[in-house]
Amino acid sequence: MDLDAYRFKPPKPNYLPKDVEVDEPVVEEYNIPMGRADDRENAIFYNKMKRAAQEYNIVRPKGYTVSYHANPEMEKHHFGQTHPMKPWRLTLTKSLVSSYGMPFAMDNYLTRAATYEELKSFHASEYLEYLGTAPAEDMPRDIDNPDKEVKFNLGGSDCPLFHGLYDYCSMSAGGSLDAARKICNKQSDIAIAWGGGLHHAKRSEASGFCYINDIVIAVLQLLRCYPRVLYIDIDVHHGDGVEEAFFSTDRVMTVSFHKYQPDIFFPGTGGLDDNGPKSEHNPGAHHAINVPLNDGITDEQYQYLFESIIGKINEHFRPSVIALQCGADSLAGDRLGRFNLQVQGHGACVEYCKKLGIPMIIFGGGGYTPRNVARAWSFETSIAIDCHTKINPIIPQHAPWRDRFIHDTLFPTLEQILGEPRANRNTAKRLQEIIQHVHDQLRFVNHAPSVQSAIIPPDLEGIRDDVEARLKEEHEEKNDGLRQDREEGIGIPMEF
Repeated sequence: MDLDAYRFKPPKPNYLPKDVEVDEPVVEEYNIPMGRADDRENAIFYNKMKRAAQEYNIVRPKGYTVSYHANPEMEKHHFGQTHPMKPWRLTLTKSLVSSYGMPFAMDNYLTRAATYEELKSFHASEYLEYLGTAPAEDMPRDIDNPDKEVKFNLGGSDCPLFHGLYDYCSMSAGGSLDAARKICNKQSDIAIAWGGGLHHAKRSEASGFCYINDIVIAVLQLLRCYPRVLYIDIDVHHGDGVEEAFFSTDRVMTVSFHKYQPDIFFPGTGGLDDNGPKSEHNPGAHHAINVPLNDGITDEQYQYLFESIIGKINEHFRPSVIALQCGADSLAGDRLGRFNLQVQGHGACVEYCKKLGIPMIIFGGGGYTPRNVARAWSFETSIAIDCHTKINPIIPQHAPWRDRFIHDTLFPTLEQILGEPRANRNTAKRLQEIIQHVHDQLRFVNHAPSVQSAIIPPDLEGIRDDVEARLKEEHEEKNDGLRQDREEGIGIPMEF
C-alpha cells in the first residue's frame, strides 16, 4: 500500500500564531484500511457513481440548494490505536454517499483549514498557541499516572496530543465555517459538514475528544446575518460546550437530547432543570433546553419527543436558521452509546427539521462504530437532497470497503446490531414529564427575542477574502481539466 498520500503535513504558517516558532512534527505512519486508487480505478468508480445516480433518479432537489463541505486530509489523522474516535469514519461515509451518486445532487466544496484568526473568534490565544505548538505524545500522560497534570486538558487519554493535531482541528473548523458562510451568502439552504460537530470543546479547554468547537465558530458567523439561531444536538452526550458558549444570550437557543447519568456518564451535565441562567434578568434565561434520557430509548419514543419539543420551540422561539448536530453515538450498537435508536429514527430528526423550511447546517459529531456512522450520515445526506425514498437500502455492490459494514443494508435490525435490544428505561410517564417541563419553560420565552447583541462577532471578511482568493487560484489551476465532467448534465433538474 502506498502510504505517501497519508503522511501528515505540518500546519501551514498562515494558520498558526505569527509569533510562535513551530518545529516540523515527526510524523507517525499507521495502518488504515485504505489503499490509493489509481486514475483508472477512479474513472471506473466515477462511471459507477453516474449509473447509480441515474438508476435512483438522484437529481438536484426542487426549490432549494444543498451543499456538501469536506476536506479529505482530515480522514488521514489518527487519535491512537485504542482511542474510540476514528476519523476513518469520514472516509467510509464519503464512499457510501458517493456510491449512491448523491454528489451529483449537491454543490460539493473542498474546504480549506480555518485560519488562526478565525479560530480566535471563539478560542483564547494562549490555548490556540499551545494547541499549535505542543509536541505529539505517543502515550497519554494519564496512563501510568492518573493524577499527572495536563495543560488545557490536552495530553490525557480523552484528548491526546496526536500527530497533526492542530491541522486536524483547523480543517474541522474550516468545513463548518465554510458551511455557515454558504448559508449566510444564500448560496445554500442546507449545508452539510460531517467533519464538524465537536460540541464539547470550551474556549480554553479540550474536552471529550473535542479540541476546537467548530459549532460555536459557525454559529458566530450565522449571528452576523441571522437574528436567531436554534442549535439542536442529538448526540448521546450533552452538548455542554455549545450551551456554555451561548449561555447568556437570547439570540441562540440550545436544545440537547442526551443520555443523563451524572455520576457515571460524560459529561454529567444537562439535567431537565438546567435551563440557562437562574436570573430572570439574564437574557439567556430559559434558552437552554435539556432533554435527559435513559438507556434503551426507541425510534418511536425519540421521534415523538423530538417533534413534540422542536415543534413547540419553533413556534415560540421562531429561529431564522437551524444548526443541527447529528452525533451518531446515539445509535444502537455504538461503542459508547446505550440507546436502541436505529438509522431511521435518527434520520427522522433531520427530516423533521428539513420540513420546517428554515436554512440549516447539519454537523457530524460523536459516533464510534464507523459502519453505523456511515450508514446514518449517508441516509441523512439522502434526506437533505430528498432522495431517501428512491435509493435502494441494499448497499451498492461497488461501494468501497463494503465488507466493513458486515450487514449489506443501510437499515440493519436491532437483532442484527445488538442480538438483543437493551432494556428500555424510559417510561411513557417520564417522557410526558419532560415534554411538559419544556413547554412550561417556553412560556417564558418571548416570541421575538431581541436581535441586539452587546458583543458582535468579529468581522473576518478581509482575512477570508485573502486566503480564499489564493486557494481558489490554486484550485482552478489544478482542476481546469475537470470542466467537461462538471458540465455533463447529471443531477441538473432543480425547478420549483
